[in-house]
Amino acid sequence: MYKYLFGPVPSRRLGMSLGVDLVPKKVCSLDCVYCEVGKTTKLTLERREYILFQKIKEELSNYFNNNPDPDFITFSGSGEPTLNIQIGEVLQFIKQNKPHIPIAVLTNGTLLSDVNVRKAIKDADVVLPSLDAATEKVFRRINRPEKTLSIDQYIQGIVDFRKIYNGKMWLEIFILPGYNDHKEELIALKNAIKRINPDSVQLNTLDRPGTVMHLNGARKVELQRIVDFWELDNVEIISAAPERKNIQSYRKDTETAILETILRRPCTLDDLTKILGIHINEINKYLDVLNADHKIETTELERGVFYQAKK
Repeated sequence: MYKYLFGPVPSRRLGMSLGVDLVPKKVCSLDCVYCEVGKTTKLTLERREYILFQKIKEELSNYFNNNPDPDFITFSGSGEPTLNIQIGEVLQFIKQNKPHIPIAVLTNGTLLSDVNVRKAIKDADVVLPSLDAATEKVFRRINRPEKTLSIDQYIQGIVDFRKIYNGKMWLEIFILPGYNDHKEELIALKNAIKRINPDSVQLNTLDRPGTVMHLNGARKVELQRIVDFWELDNVEIISAAPERKNIQSYRKDTETAILETILRRPCTLDDLTKILGIHINEINKYLDVLNADHKIETTELERGVFYQAKK
């Protein structure tokens, strides 16, 4: 059992992806209203060695010596990975030991305004920054950033990174009805997309309850209207959950373990992580599939969102 590695996780975009968690839950520069991992417990822009490079290196070495190679190695997890000041060293360690395995960085993109962050991840094969707003008002409402972070600084950082980056950039935009789907914001987002010039823009929305209660995801038809409104050639709608079951790395035993646990009693995401000993991101992937298959339902209580088997 690894503490900082998780998976391989079934990913529609990255296949069999081994996750590397570089910060504790939930250290982040944003506190997004829709986050399915949970509320940010340490809202910060401070970069430091939250998890020691030596410990991550030891776990990666052990994994490489005892397991088949995954399709991707992904820096993601339960917080913002670029907050770890050693992310560049971890990336180079993987490149030196497994140069044939591509590396992806899932980041909210807020620290790309820092030249040191840009240098640290420029050798990644795929970088997936997110951008949910292009105006200050909406940015503060949907992403609830660290107080000194501005939307202009955020967007400019992604633009500057794109100028020096030779790998693939997939920009993810999370659409939340009532927050960032009105005409003025969509126009501002389109202008930001054109400035950034990513290889692809991936529209996503809420599958399950987020940090703030009573949020609703966008319907497929609503996402398609946005695609049509933007009139850009590189925009696609992400609907990964129903397709995730067909990926080779999808494990029925993990799905069964989750279902059997919540059949006994309703559990929060944190409960499932502690009971099953599975990383929170991995459990999230399976909950998305179970939700899409209408096998689970949720109840929002004071302690959080509880999952139970659908009656």
